[in-house]
Amino acid sequence: MTSPELPGAPNVYAAVDLGLHRLALLRDGEQAFPAMLEAIGRARSTVCLETYILRDDGVGHRFAEALAERARAGVEVNLLFDAWGSSVSARFVDRLREAGVRVLPYRPISLFGPRSERLVARLGRRDHKKSLVVDHAVAFTGGINLCDEHAPVHQGGAAWRDTHLCIEGPAAFELQYFFLRTWRREGGAPLDEARYAHEGRRPDGRVHILSSDLRRGRLSIRRAYRVAIRGARRSIAITNAYFLPTLPVLRALTSAARRGVDVRVIVPGQSDVLAVRLASRSIYGRLLRAGVRIFEYGGRVLHAKTATIDGHWATVGSSNLDSLSLRRNLEANAIVEDDRFAAALEAMFEEDLRSSVEVTAAAWQGRGPIERVGSWLAYLAKDYL
Repeated sequence: MTSPELPGAPNVYAAVDLGLHRLALLRDGEQAFPAMLEAIGRARSTVCLETYILRDDGVGHRFAEALAERARAGVEVNLLFDAWGSSVSARFVDRLREAGVRVLPYRPISLFGPRSERLVARLGRRDHKKSLVVDHAVAFTGGINLCDEHAPVHQGGAAWRDTHLCIEGPAAFELQYFFLRTWRREGGAPLDEARYAHEGRRPDGRVHILSSDLRRGRLSIRRAYRVAIRGARRSIAITNAYFLPTLPVLRALTSAARRGVDVRVIVPGQSDVLAVRLASRSIYGRLLRAGVRIFEYGGRVLHAKTATIDGHWATVGSSNLDSLSLRRNLEANAIVEDDRFAAALEAMFEEDLRSSVEVTAAAWQGRGPIERVGSWLAYLAKDYL
């Protein structure tokens, strides 16, 4: 079987060929959505699509139409979306199922029934992954949800700033493995197992997938960040939408800055979750005193989750640096250890800096009393934001 091709270089932010893997860095939904829809359109055997947010809007309908077309063509199409994060009508789902798409909402919330006593636990454990795998050969992961917020303005969207990654190679099979594990565990429809078999897989130590499964590997992404930050010698560049790191990660960042590492963090200047932004600002003082430089992105909502360390280690994924992502939710991050890819991600970081304003110690200390109290209260609830 011929694997789908990566989108052409003019339609991506950067493309890197690593031999066993070919990677395409995608900036915003403007680049990611066409590439994802093109990959779905090329599917010949299977499509596995997983998202935290699926909306019954323009973007949602474009993807629904693409999935339905492939299902009618005989492709086994599996759609897994988080029931809490998504907003779709019964008719939207019925049309997908009528076309042959196998649809599975992740952990629907009900105030009644045999599992009602576990409502709080179910609310606190969501499927926050964003992954698409086509024919176990090409995959996408990152921070982009399937909704109009990520669409460009000229298509009626809000043009949120986000980053996605297209992967062709063995790591695509890894993303498929994590998808199928969740699908089976949550009671998805029986699979045509022969379609998902893959022989001759050759692992590549430079590109691999981490998934914070609620059983095995639950802390894998947090550990990867901590190990990489603790080993940093020159630079750390983090872009994160909901920046509320756990204490071990916070200590690792401040320790790196104190030993002379150039630590820079881009966070949203405006956020879709005000409480998270307020709570995040409460830790600025500790970071600034250690020498960490903080920048707030302006103009539009920042939703990306990326990092580079020492110009070699890099990650793109769904995981925020907050308690929900690092301790509770299902997340998926691609880890890439390659100078060329890290350089491309660093170039994207530098570009975002030009749309950001640095937070100074004086400006932070000059906050008004209302913001100080709001930040303190929000920080107390940080584990639930």
